[in-house]
Amino acid sequence: MAGLTLDAGALLAFERNDRRVVALIARALEHGWTITAPAGVVGQVWRDGRRQVRLARLLAADRVEIEPLDDRRAREAGQLCGARATAEIIDASVVLSAQSRGDRIATSDPGDLQRLDPRVALIVV
Repeated sequence: MAGLTLDAGALLAFERNDRRVVALIARALEHGWTITAPAGVVGQVWRDGRRQVRLARLLAADRVEIEPLDDRRAREAGQLCGARATAEIIDASVVLSAQSRGDRIATSDPGDLQRLDPRVALIVV
């Protein structure tokens, strides 16, 4: 596995101290994998940094990258949504992010991601 891309469900599970997700992320960091959270995903889950201390620490870690949703990626996500008849731009950005590096995706919503790319490698959390 090249790395691990996290969707909103995975970040929320980490914030709730879900043992499986905490272990998955710890294993990824232990093996030196890069963990990526697309910026749109961070926006979906971020509400109050004073209360989201666990999440803030994870997002600030050296091996965690926040991937920007820039103009190019936004257009690619929109195009993917158009091709797959869905409106889930952030989910599309997660799929594209993982595809660009050969990552697996940690997700709580495999159906939407598989609709965008049936071959995407998922870890259901």
